[in-house]
Amino acid sequence: MKIARFIHEGKEKRGTIEGDWVHADGIGAPLTEVTLLSPVFPTKIVSVGLNYTDHALELGMEVPDEPVIFLKPSTSVIGPDEAIIYPEMSKRVDYEAELGVVIKKTARHITKEEVPEYIEGYTCFNDVTARDLQKKDGQWTRAKSFDTFAPVGPFIETELDPADVGIRSFLNGELRQNSRTSNLIFNVQELVSFISSVMTLQKGDIIATGTPANIGPMRPGDEVVVEIDGVGRLVNSVESEKKQ
Repeated sequence: MKIARFIHEGKEKRGTIEGDWVHADGIGAPLTEVTLLSPVFPTKIVSVGLNYTDHALELGMEVPDEPVIFLKPSTSVIGPDEAIIYPEMSKRVDYEAELGVVIKKTARHITKEEVPEYIEGYTCFNDVTARDLQKKDGQWTRAKSFDTFAPVGPFIETELDPADVGIRSFLNGELRQNSRTSNLIFNVQELVSFISSVMTLQKGDIIATGTPANIGPMRPGDEVVVEIDGVGRLVNSVESEKKQ
């Protein structure tokens, strides 16, 4: 089942997707007549760095022996078809295609075996990163936290087996990243259990599971797509920052 969050006739709703229709409150509407929002609005995004071996190698970093985690703020979330804003203070902004895990209920100190009952489903995620600022700062908060740097969507898929699905990114229609979740260093169960031992996960929180190799820069005017088999395609444009 696919779950969507959307605006229809001026009202925000949450419903399910069947083919090209969305259903909520007993009423159906064509997807062409609604505006899709991010399917969830988390209290926090817990991202995992260096979780594909090939990505660690392309950055010249050692493969970690336990998950490397960091946070992205909820203010960085945007939905499908919204614009990623290229900040003036950065000279290189990269796409990072990732599988996002959506938390179903409060989780703290859960075992790997308990993880499935705490997952609502899976979504596409783009861990947009100001790469030059990441290298300059020596830590990742500024580089990962700009408004619009966490595109999510278009749906939550509740019935996906995340063990081995294809994950890809496209820039202006050209394939850039192409891997499978079977190449994750730490799988979904390991990640959720580990993170829950560090912090309380709340309903709607997102765990971004890491990106494969071949990350690369975007520029204003570009279109970037994250595509995950069984989940969908998350499409976003890139625009220059316009200060008020």
